[in-house]
Amino acid sequence: MRREAIREYLASALWAMPTAAVVLALIAGAGVSSIRIDPASPFAVLVFQGTSDDARSLLISIASTIVTVIALVLGLTIVALQLASTQFSPRLLRSFLRDIPNQLTLSVFVATFAYSTAGLYTVGVASGQRIEDFPRIAVSGALLLLFVSMVMLVFFVHHLAHSIQIDQVMRSVERGTLRVLERSFAEGDPDLRVPEPPRGAVALPAPRSGYVQAFHVEAFVAALSSRGLTARIVPVVGRHVVAGTPVVWVWEDDGARPPLQEALTELRRTLPTMVRVGYERTLEQDIAFGIRQLADIASKALSPAVNDPYTANQAVDHLATVLAALAERRHGPRAVRDGHGVVRVYVPARDFGYLLELALGQVRRYGANEPRVVRALLRVCGDVAGFGDESHRAVVRRYVETLLDDVRRMVPQPADREPLLAEGAALLASLP
Repeated sequence: MRREAIREYLASALWAMPTAAVVLALIAGAGVSSIRIDPASPFAVLVFQGTSDDARSLLISIASTIVTVIALVLGLTIVALQLASTQFSPRLLRSFLRDIPNQLTLSVFVATFAYSTAGLYTVGVASGQRIEDFPRIAVSGALLLLFVSMVMLVFFVHHLAHSIQIDQVMRSVERGTLRVLERSFAEGDPDLRVPEPPRGAVALPAPRSGYVQAFHVEAFVAALSSRGLTARIVPVVGRHVVAGTPVVWVWEDDGARPPLQEALTELRRTLPTMVRVGYERTLEQDIAFGIRQLADIASKALSPAVNDPYTANQAVDHLATVLAALAERRHGPRAVRDGHGVVRVYVPARDFGYLLELALGQVRRYGANEPRVVRALLRVCGDVAGFGDESHRAVVRRYVETLLDDVRRMVPQPADREPLLAEGAALLASLP
């Protein structure tokens, strides 16, 4: 759990990759500086041909140029973050920070600066005296890094211009959400009845306030099994918890008496390896967070200040892809068993109705008076219904009925309202 938390943090830390690049640049510079090429070698024409003063002037020029370029790149990055936050959704900032091309570009620039600046300590100077002998191949390496930096600058501008396009933003969120669905989604049992904590149950409090980012119950199940205990997790992934509130209820198998203090001590020690609480939501296991991002884009596009129904329709189309993938799976709580087949942990989860409402509920409320948005919602409902079973179609049916009620109330013009109601009625009739 701790390794995953560190990896998750470093993936969105804008300083991590550039810091590693600086270290690698210094190591590479030290190694290349020890290489000497014979003037008679055929490779001698490929190395720097100037004097030591020329080499120092070149390194100073490269370092000063790269500092200016770094300031430009950081400025453009801040502009992109501000644009994404105000125009799309503040929850998209984390995706921009995790963008590998942005981190790689900044890493190349700071590596070039560190390499060139460190070269001033060795080129043309020895024991405080000026010398003519210097590592020419190392200076040539600085020139090579300068050209690479210029190529990366052009690539960065190209990538940044595409990354702030709304189509690319929504595509990235959709792909990230589907990736979470494939890697970490655990199917539940909608018919499972999660027991209420019995009289002898004891609560294990949340160690800190924040959002539940991930569950890993394997070690916790082993600890429960060795003590003959059963547990019920209270929050779902993505839910905010307050320090000191119950995060897990634990009881003896018979539920009549509290667990022994020794067992509770062991479970409290194991709890941080089972649940991770952080200050922000992540896409590690939280599928609802990806849906929330796309729903935010659609809601903001439908606000009176923006009034962009087409962008809302695009967001709904991307949500359709996610909902179709969710409709193929079973949702609900799950029971985790130990090696003997005994249920040890009940893990809560969001059902399909919640996810559909999260994805399309705000769009319905904000866009039910716009015929194009209504048609997009009806189209999505028809597509999603074709992927699920009867329980999923029942959820879709309830949503469509609510949408049509909103259309009757909010679309005053019969020429706009009646075709929408007819299309909705046809969709309801097609649902088995």
